Amino acid sequence: MKLRILIADDHELVRRGLAALLQSHEGWEICAEAKDGREAVDKARQHKPDVVILDVGMPNLNGLAATRQLMQQEPELKVIVLTITDSDQVIREALDAGARGFVLKSDAARDLVTAVEAVQRNRMFFTPRVNDMVLAGFLDRRENTGTTESPKLPKLTPREREVIQLLAEGKSSKEVASLLNLSTKTAETHRSNIMRKLSIHSIRDLVVYAVKNDIIQVQVPSRTTAEGPAA
Repeated sequence: MKLRILIADDHELVRRGLAALLQSHEGWEICAEAKDGREAVDKARQHKPDVVILDVGMPNLNGLAATRQLMQQEPELKVIVLTITDSDQVIREALDAGARGFVLKSDAARDLVTAVEAVQRNRMFFTPRVNDMVLAGFLDRRENTGTTESPKLPKLTPREREVIQLLAEGKSSKEVASLLNLSTKTAETHRSNIMRKLSIHSIRDLVVYAVKNDIIQVQVPSRTTAEGPAA
């Protein structure tokens, strides 16, 4: 079965270039294209892609807002965001929205295929800067407290680590329950207990915790690889 990919970018030439790049990979197909975030959400509902690639700066509905809607619509969908900048704010919002991959447009020719391969294997794909920020403890509570020391966190049970992995991979409480043979109520209780135990208040922080503690895997492009042409 082919991996179905939807591409959304407001520039037709960019969409064509990305489509040509990805379609050259055996076993992948472009099932739809969209020129803005609203159209991407609609076409994702119609075509049921496995992976959606979204430009952040699109009209009508930007890529980050579209990601939020897509994740509400289909929690298992793998979203990769394309952006011209890896600013702190964009990184925060992309992780909060549920994006599984983060690729700079200037590096798309080099990194996008690798990013799609990573999310296809249920990994995340970060640029080196994003990965550095996550591993450095890029959490709101550290900024709010003004401390650079990592708080001491309670030890998690094996079951809680299983739940964290599934939630960090984008699964809903209902899907977690099904995969672990639990009731939905029990899965939701685990989720609430984990968030309280770790003093975590958002899915982004849960993802950061899972990355820092090797619960989920992240793929990062080599820093020594020569840059490809801009997409």
